[in-house]
Order: sequence, then C-alpha cells, then structure tokens
Amino acid sequence: MNIILNSLQSSGLESGSNTESVEKSLSIFDLIISGGLAGQIIIGSLTVMLTFAIYIYFERLFAIRAASKVAPTFMSQIREFIASGKVEAATLRCAQVDSPVSRLISTGISRIGRPLDDINTAIENAGRLEVYKLEKNVATLATISGVAPMIGFLGTVIGMILSIFEIANSGGQIDIKLLADGLYTAMTTTVAGLIVGIVGYIAHNHLVVKTTKVIHQMEANSVEFLDLLNEPA
Repeated sequence: MNIILNSLQSSGLESGSNTESVEKSLSIFDLIISGGLAGQIIIGSLTVMLTFAIYIYFERLFAIRAASKVAPTFMSQIREFIASGKVEAATLRCAQVDSPVSRLISTGISRIGRPLDDINTAIENAGRLEVYKLEKNVATLATISGVAPMIGFLGTVIGMILSIFEIANSGGQIDIKLLADGLYTAMTTTVAGLIVGIVGYIAHNHLVVKTTKVIHQMEANSVEFLDLLNEPA
C-alpha cells in the first residue's frame, strides 16, 4: 500500500513539475515578436505615431503656457499711457511683452486715430493669426487619435486572416503555434492602437482647453482696449 501511495505521489510531483515547466510569462517584447512581420510593422508605425503625439503635446503645452503669461498690471499701464497721450511708450511696453495679448494691443495702438471699426477689424485679423499659431499641429493630434485605433484594427483583421488561413490549410491538423501567431498579431495591434488613440485624444482635448483659455484672455483684453478708445475724452 505504501508503495502504491509513493508511486502516486511521485507521479503527481512529476506532473506538477511538468505543468510548471509549461507555464511561461510573456513580455511586451515577446508579444511584438510573436505577432509576425505584419504585426511588427503595425506596432512600429503606432510607436512612431505615439512619439510624434507626445512631442506635439509638450511642445504646444509649453508654447501655450508662455502665451498665457501676461502681467496683471499690463492693461492698466497701457490705459495710463493712452490716457496721457504717450502712444510711443504704450507701443514700447507692448514690445517688451512677448504674448498674443501684447501683439493684439500693439496692433490696435498702431491704428489709433482711425475709425473704431477699422481698429476692431485690424485686431480681429491679428487675433486670427495668433489663434492659428497657438493651434499649430494640434489638429495632428486629433488625426492620430482617430487613425491609431483603425490601424490597430487593421492589424486585428490581418491577424484573423492569418489564423483562418492556417485553419483552412491545416488539413485537419491545426498547428497551434501558427494559429497563435495570428492571434498575437490581432490582439497586440488592437491594444497598441487603442493606447495611442487614447493618448492622442486626451492630449488633443487638453490642448484645446488650454488654447480656449488663451483665446478668451485675448478677447477680454481686446474689448478692454476698445472700450478705452471709446471712452469720452
């Protein structure tokens, strides 16, 4: 009886060790390699898109933050200069501040003496140029957020086609390894595409919010400047 128990225990240990030896962990690099050439090309393309999206995000974020920095006393100083007739001093003060607001006010100051509608039109035109500068490459993030998931799904379709092709040509004996390669391609590209798309979407929306705040700041200061010119002498 003891001999039978010992043999069962030993066989159980051997089967357990065999089970443990079959188990393996799979890293991200292993998943990419296992996805085949099509999966590697798609993952590489998504990696380039992710790198480009991150670069655009931080480059625009720093630019927008710099554009939003205007001293709280800036408009009060401009008001004092205009009220006292020191137009050149007001122009010089605008030149000392590198921001969209200062450039808009400088445009308005350079047209003092003309009808108010002409000054307003000049400021609006200058404002459109400033908004265009602020939104530079931001639309690219929207494109990446929309295209990346579709590229990932393309990898999914390619992976499933490869798997179905292996099943159709297996002759009744499916090669699990070849079938798994197709599934790896399908799953890894889908995940990668969704990750890049989510990152691009969040980055785009965050920059849009930041840009909108700067635009409102530009509009508020422009209105204040026009009110200053419209005040009775």
